[in-house]
Amino acid sequence: MSKGTVKFFNRSKGYGFIKDSESENEYFVHVSGLIDKIKENDEVTFDLQEGKKGKNAINVKLA
Repeated sequence: MSKGTVKFFNRSKGYGFIKDSESENEYFVHVSGLIDKIKENDEVTFDLQEGKKGKNAINVKLA
């Protein structure tokens, strides 16, 4: 599992981005990949899965 911070999350549109704490990479996150409700600046843990346009964060939960 990776750790990161929610950089942006639009609840009405159901997507956002998480910045990885170690690599500084940003990953797309969709509401379907959430375990907990998240908002901007939350510390989270997540797994990565290959998506259509790169890696997506899945199994996202509050740290």
